[in-house]
Amino acid sequence: MLTNAPRGTKDILPDAVGAWTYVEQTIRDLCSRYGYHEIRTPVFEHTELFQRGIGDGTDVVDKEMYTFFDRSDRSLTLRPENTASAVRAYIQNKLYADGGLQKLFYIGSMFRYDRPQAGRMREFHQFGVEAIGGEGPGVDAEAILLAYDFLTTLGLKGLTLKLNSVGCPRCRPLYRERLQAYFKEYLPVLCDDCQERYTRSPLRILDCKTDAAQPFMADAPAITDCLCADCAAHFEEVQSHLTRAGVAYELDPRLVRGLDYYTRTAFEIAYPPLGAQSAVAGGGRYDGLVEELGGNPTPAVGFAAGLERVLLALEQQDLLPAQAPAADVFLIALGDAASHAAFPLLHELRCGGVRALMDYGGRSMKAQMKQANKSGARYAVILGEDELAKHEAVVRDMAESMQETCSLDDMVKRLISEVKG
Repeated sequence: MLTNAPRGTKDILPDAVGAWTYVEQTIRDLCSRYGYHEIRTPVFEHTELFQRGIGDGTDVVDKEMYTFFDRSDRSLTLRPENTASAVRAYIQNKLYADGGLQKLFYIGSMFRYDRPQAGRMREFHQFGVEAIGGEGPGVDAEAILLAYDFLTTLGLKGLTLKLNSVGCPRCRPLYRERLQAYFKEYLPVLCDDCQERYTRSPLRILDCKTDAAQPFMADAPAITDCLCADCAAHFEEVQSHLTRAGVAYELDPRLVRGLDYYTRTAFEIAYPPLGAQSAVAGGGRYDGLVEELGGNPTPAVGFAAGLERVLLALEQQDLLPAQAPAADVFLIALGDAASHAAFPLLHELRCGGVRALMDYGGRSMKAQMKQANKSGARYAVILGEDELAKHEAVVRDMAESMQETCSLDDMVKRLISEVKG
């Protein structure tokens, strides 16, 4: 039906927008403290960007992307995540020219064709950061701390930080061999997807939601037993940074994330009361992605947080801010002459930084006063024929239930001072 939004999308109505802007302002304040700068990339990209960046054979690329052809028969895809887009922008706009570390953050819509569920619609919103050009483990730890600080700054408690290393191209082949050797006897009972992953990408078997409960999964080889010396040292130093910062974490050898580009550090922050969809933020290092997308070899690390899930967690812990009043001042004009006189006063109040409203329907005093109460305005300004004749207005303090008369010349300055002071 034309009167219904497409399945998997949702209107964010005015009474809910305040919570979103609160979270977004928290993001911007925190990223400023960490030295991250906002980037805004297109909502759609060439399909090949995600095929190469995320990886053919991943669930995202094979099953979940919104892909279409434009009028020039070019294949385009609504972004299912933003890391590949940020890296493309880094390469295309030569952000590497200044040298050193580029620290970027973004807030925006992502799109995946999946079964809509609480905290994950087909259009969903992510906050993410990408630190491109930093190789040391301190960059990993800083990104993890930023994700953790974002959630705790909002007041969330009961979070679980899980940490793992997925190795590098030098040590991962050995782990791949061990996984294939281990899962070989269980192939007949693995789901269809994992039977295909067995050959193409056996690490993703560990990330499968269907086979997660299989008893043999618990005894699968751990990748940390196969790390090369460099990866092991890097992982140890990341842990040391977090420990020195006083952030608790637990090691999870099954944590591999679902995208091909991850190397070395992988992490996830969960809020367990959300149930099966408990992960509210996650990410890791992706040292090969810039080169894969056509740039020079460049180390990088980042994460993304699902804002719908964050808002659900805030709601569960009663941490959402109260909705702000719609107005500071409500002008009640009684009659056409009063309405004409009130309109420029309304404009003056707004230019002075005051949130001011008035009724344009010529309704009764009672109806307009009811509307003033509903707006949450601290002050109601009443202007009728008698007041207009005396060049005055009645100013009512709605909180104190007190009122007084003042001249129109003084009223605007006084209200601006009261509201802004």
